[in-house]
Amino acid sequence: MLEYLHIIIIWFNNLVIGYYVFANILYLVLFSAAVWGILRHLMRLDYGNYQESINPAIAPPVSVIISAYNEEANIVESVRSLLRQNYHDFEVLVINDGSTDSTLKRLIDSFSLSRSDLVYRDIIETAPVRGFYINPEKPNLIIVDTVHSGKPDSLNVGINVSHTPYFCTVDADTVLEQHAILSLMRPIIEKPELIKATGGIVRVVNGSTVENGRLLKVGLPNDSLSRLQVVEYIRSFLFGRAGMSALNSLVIISGTFSMFHKKTVQAVGGYIQAIVTEDMELVLRIHKHMLDTGQKYSINFIPDPICWTEAPKELRNLARQRRRWHTGLAETLYAYRSMFLRPRYGRIGLFALPYQLLIELFGPAIEIFGYVIVTTSFLAGVIDLEFLMLFLTLSVLLGIFFSTGAILLEEITYRRYPKLKSVLLLLFYGVIENFGYRQIISLWRTQALINALFKRKKGWEHVTKHGFKTKEEKTEADATIEATKG
Repeated sequence: MLEYLHIIIIWFNNLVIGYYVFANILYLVLFSAAVWGILRHLMRLDYGNYQESINPAIAPPVSVIISAYNEEANIVESVRSLLRQNYHDFEVLVINDGSTDSTLKRLIDSFSLSRSDLVYRDIIETAPVRGFYINPEKPNLIIVDTVHSGKPDSLNVGINVSHTPYFCTVDADTVLEQHAILSLMRPIIEKPELIKATGGIVRVVNGSTVENGRLLKVGLPNDSLSRLQVVEYIRSFLFGRAGMSALNSLVIISGTFSMFHKKTVQAVGGYIQAIVTEDMELVLRIHKHMLDTGQKYSINFIPDPICWTEAPKELRNLARQRRRWHTGLAETLYAYRSMFLRPRYGRIGLFALPYQLLIELFGPAIEIFGYVIVTTSFLAGVIDLEFLMLFLTLSVLLGIFFSTGAILLEEITYRRYPKLKSVLLLLFYGVIENFGYRQIISLWRTQALINALFKRKKGWEHVTKHGFKTKEEKTEADATIEATKG
């Protein structure tokens, strides 16, 4: 019996090593594709003056949709940043999803809105709409008040209200750079018949200064948890999303900032309520619809740093966010299991979905169990030190390589953190995130996977927001530091 147990343990350890070798080969492929794709993007657009090369007359109108539920902390600054966009024809639609705080009041007071009777046509069926609020002096801003029905339904309300052929979804805790919409629309302007959706890069705004909807100064946050997330976002978008887009295998576009062709979304029925990651589910539904109907299309990612969002500052809120994301990943992959390994779905069915299943969904659980089994096996004398060091190299040292590599890629391309001190801090956190932070994130994601497998659905876990740091708050903080020094 002990002999068989020994064989099983050895087999499991070898399986873990084999998995890490396979995963890191895929990571290296993605990283190489990301570097190639980003550098090609910068060279092709003649970075620095490419915005001026866009003819405003051919840029189609866009509706920017925000679903807001209890977002009083950031909603006004977010709307102001949208109204300042350098785009010739756009409207901003804020859907107040039955907020119980002062979200609606702050919008009404800040933009001098008054109630109006507008006609609402539910082309996509939604929950009831309670009213509209407008200001004739701001004709491109409409606030829609609805009963609380969830983000997917609110976005469908926005689609129904919109008057344009394209719509852009933006979270209520984000600030966009001035050319954000123009950047996101560029591939659509170049190939309007081909592009059905585009996603933009998202960065962590914690530590940066926001005033009247403008990002005045980019800076690193003071707390370690936020800094670790800065590194994570850089790696996730510059490495993961850019790599998948370069391989024409993108299945995740962040709902924080994404653009869609409205008729295509209407053709597939809009957003659905059943899955908590409504953004990934919609992208996969578009993939399936276009491939089933034999239409040529493209869904891609724009690597310009154009959207800034508030990241959780407390462990409990971060845990809620990551469990929700992983639960949504599990639900979406299960919903589209019929696409797996089907040649008719091309790279999506043969590569993108298997990658999401084996690496993204099950990877955290394999990592957690791998640490436990491999360490226990070493302490029990089942494996030797050489095997343990191989495991740590594959699981930790290569993680450091990819994190620091993504930071250096950011530094040689977009340089949103130009100070040497900031770059060195990011590199430092790119190293230490592999010693505790990554494992905690994997543990939360494993919890979500177990809940999904055993159908212990927790529902939407709300994340508390604190609001952007303003110029006044920065001045007060600096004064406090000076007084402390004195």
